Amino acid sequence: SAWIKILTGPGGGLSAAKLLKASGLNPVVLEARDRVGGRTFTVQNKETKWVDLGGAYIGPTQNRIFRLAKEYGIKTYKVNEQENLVHYANGRSYPFKGSFPPMWNPFVLLDFNNLFRTMDEMGKEIPREAPWRAPHAEEWDKMTMHELFQKICWTSAVRRFATLFVNVNVTSEPHEVSALWFLWYVKQCGGTMRIFSTTNGGQERKFVGGSSQISECMANELGERVKLQSPVYRIDQTGETVLVDTVDKQTYRAKYVIIATPPALNQKMHFNPELPPLRNQLISRVPMGCVIKCMVYYRENFWRKKGFCGSMVIEEEEAPIGLTLDDTKPDGTVPAIMGFILARKCRKLADLTKEERGGSACESRSAEPQPPPVHYEEKNWCEEEYSGGCYTAYFPPGILTQYGRVLREPVDRLYFAGTETASEWSGYMEGAVQAGERAAREVLCAMGKIHQSQIHQPEPESKDVPALPFETTFWERNLPSVGGLLKLTGVSAVLCAAAAASLVLHKKGLLPRS
Repeated sequence: SAWIKILTGPGGGLSAAKLLKASGLNPVVLEARDRVGGRTFTVQNKETKWVDLGGAYIGPTQNRIFRLAKEYGIKTYKVNEQENLVHYANGRSYPFKGSFPPMWNPFVLLDFNNLFRTMDEMGKEIPREAPWRAPHAEEWDKMTMHELFQKICWTSAVRRFATLFVNVNVTSEPHEVSALWFLWYVKQCGGTMRIFSTTNGGQERKFVGGSSQISECMANELGERVKLQSPVYRIDQTGETVLVDTVDKQTYRAKYVIIATPPALNQKMHFNPELPPLRNQLISRVPMGCVIKCMVYYRENFWRKKGFCGSMVIEEEEAPIGLTLDDTKPDGTVPAIMGFILARKCRKLADLTKEERGGSACESRSAEPQPPPVHYEEKNWCEEEYSGGCYTAYFPPGILTQYGRVLREPVDRLYFAGTETASEWSGYMEGAVQAGERAAREVLCAMGKIHQSQIHQPEPESKDVPALPFETTFWERNLPSVGGLLKLTGVSAVLCAAAAASLVLHKKGLLPRS
């Protein structure tokens, strides 16, 4: 065939093959699993009808995935956020509306506003295509997000929420990730509001019938070109054609190969000649995040009857789940709540049985009684051999500036896709599609079929799901930080001590929130 593509991403490899087929080439997709879809995984059974145990959420500015859904006639629906959300902290539930919970303590309010404003401002300095070229790249890459939070945040309440913000978005801990990488990650998703929001954000919608349909439709279009249960273990570029050997003792000949696995899974493959030094070291330096996705089913949608939409932001350390969203079907049937067990909590609970985790996940975080669940589903992505974790690979301190430039760099006739190599919505289905199509165009360019200027192509905005801007108020833009306020007012030592005392009282719960 004209080329071979190796797939383990949610749609990235298949989207590359789809584009190449449309360009008159004859791609073959080698899929390690017995199914397509990678880190998307839709299960169908009588209890759930259908349930996404992997990547599921889509939203405004994710225009490529919406284009594919429209082409295949796959409908989307909005995740319910009509009623109140809940912020669970310090053993109490606080209902709220909007993307982020309100903070009533004035010091916490200033601190919270400054944290997210600062992250967005730092992100503006970081190029999407090449974060290692940011003006402060070296400085920020040597720093973890934990260290950055220590510099920015004055209050323990905001540090706790900031930790959860990292957990939810990249399924890892603030002390594990480079500040440069995390700030880039948030920026290339559109900023703190876009990445964290349900309405008008990355979690706004789901696919009716599940997200695996996108990959399945592409696979059906490609037909026999898709080879399941074909894990690749050797790639040989020493001859006129590239030889690709699979575990089931098949050998494929190709002019070009696109690898769309997470970088770390390249370690399962033997390369001849050896990979270049930086690429060879990169693949052992970018671990995968840790997450268990849980779905708890009930006989009735009791939370909506109580005025809650099903979204909870949970800060309590003893609670296994950090974030929940309503997962009821769009027609109101099969009432369910989705929850993420994230990072340190995922590792803590990894050795439990499904039944033990289910019991822990179903524990109420409310003082009010609630009905018992009728069904439980989960997927522990850390045990997946051909993913290694979810949602995405993360960059520890020092790696992005030293190795980042080789992430997408071809190696002779090898080209690299996968959501980790995307520059828009990396870590998401959208990023997988962008990366797959970009790698396909790189191959077309190498074959002389398109000009180099055509490799990176912007995607027109979806007419069905337009992105609304996030408006900031005058006060959000101009309120000082806690430190700025102290400098601004020239506070005396006595007033500084009083401010510190109020923070201590607030931490101990002796100052009310409102």
